[in-house]
Amino acid sequence: MKFALVTGGSGAIGRAICTKLASEGYHILVHYHSNKTAAENIQTSIIENGGKAELISFDVSDLSATKTAITQWKTDHPDDYIAVLVNNAGKAKDALLFWMEAEDWTEVINTNLNSFYHVTTQVLKDMVMHKFGRVINVVSLSGQKGLPGQTNYAAAKAGVIGATKSLAQEVGKKKITVNAVAPGYIKSEMTQDLDEKELKKLIPVNRFGKAEEVAATVAFLASEGAAYITGEVISINGGLYT
Repeated sequence: MKFALVTGGSGAIGRAICTKLASEGYHILVHYHSNKTAAENIQTSIIENGGKAELISFDVSDLSATKTAITQWKTDHPDDYIAVLVNNAGKAKDALLFWMEAEDWTEVINTNLNSFYHVTTQVLKDMVMHKFGRVINVVSLSGQKGLPGQTNYAAAKAGVIGATKSLAQEVGKKKITVNAVAPGYIKSEMTQDLDEKELKKLIPVNRFGKAEEVAATVAFLASEGAAYITGEVISINGGLYT
């Protein structure tokens, strides 16, 4: 059985990724931290549509909590391993750097960047042992070009982009690929307060993206067809920034 862990699985993009990978035959570990009800709804939806899913809960910004939860999962599944990891969990706390509180800087870095280390290190050894794995990191347009008011978020996502490229070179010989997808303006919780009517004028395709469009790219990167793609950052932004 192929297992895929999707962190931040209870959000709009996470839900779409979980649903898409489940349709591709993966047994999904729907991760959540606080929104258990949303995670349960996703699990139920996957199962009702003939897929397999289970819940896993931990704080990705906390190394000890992450290690404990994944170690327990491994204990409960001695014959299985997580073959696909989607590092999707994230958080934004926007403010101009001049006004940004230290705790908002630290929380965003911990949740978006340090979480990459916390989660990936817990599953990478098994991928190496099985000589197969897919690590797919959900980054952001902000981490590629920077956006005002998101210095903390942009720094974190840019850091994950650098980590993606470095790790890809470390594990490529073990048939493990490491890639990133960089969404632009996608309809989700993080963009619901933005002025879509004005912002879409900046986007060549003249609309915000759909979570399902991000999920489709993630599913491709998880597939055998993407075995020769690694260390890449694929933009999903309607041509806004390439």
